Amino acid sequence: MSTAVVTTPVGRMTALARAELTLLGRSKGTLFAALFVPLVMPVSVREAAKGMDLAEAGLSLGTVVLPASIGFSLLYAVYTTLVSVYTGRREELVLKRLRTGELKDTEILTGAALPAVATGLAQCLVLAVGCTVLLDLGAPRAPHLAVLGLLLGIVLCASLAAVTASFTRTVESAQVTTLPVTFISMLCSGMFFPLEVLPDRVASVCELLPLTPVITLIRGGWTGELSAYEVIGPVVTGLAWAVLGVLAVRRWFRWEPRH
Repeated sequence: MSTAVVTTPVGRMTALARAELTLLGRSKGTLFAALFVPLVMPVSVREAAKGMDLAEAGLSLGTVVLPASIGFSLLYAVYTTLVSVYTGRREELVLKRLRTGELKDTEILTGAALPAVATGLAQCLVLAVGCTVLLDLGAPRAPHLAVLGLLLGIVLCASLAAVTASFTRTVESAQVTTLPVTFISMLCSGMFFPLEVLPDRVASVCELLPLTPVITLIRGGWTGELSAYEVIGPVVTGLAWAVLGVLAVRRWFRWEPRH
């Protein structure tokens, strides 16, 4: 008498995540970018921030470097890594084969993303502790805002990665297709240049970018200076981008190779 094996969504995604972690470990270039680049970039931000009049803007070196560090981790450990993962697995027909089994589309995308997300979360924790100690920043005054910003950032970076992968032909070309989101986010989302030191009109435009709400909420989590009213704008903007990202993935994500 045969017994059917009952699987659950969590079990299926966990199994896929374990397999994806093994494959990720074999990709030396992707692993290097995910693990080491985010740890080096904050040094550049620290040097750039020294030339800014942060006190006039109500900021300190720590409240600039820490959110930027977390932003870099989300961009490199989650976003750029997942673009390579989704593109590579699609071109290798892995995604196509997975769809013929029990796994649903959302389970495939989520399971494949789990190792990169876990790496990003671990890095964010290390960077937060390191910046807090080395820059004498202290504990976050509104930790719920920092947690909300981090979770929102993970969702946004994962959905942006899936959308970018839809237009990426090969793993090698992912180094090019990820540049627009990466550079625009670094320069205009409050990482290298806090919005508080930018002209008002420029800052108003930058507030509408996908990762700006993430940086704003994380910085507000440490400073504790965001009122309930000031939190609404970043949250609404972030959620709007998250919804658009999910809809874009459903509309444009490719499961078949692009060749």
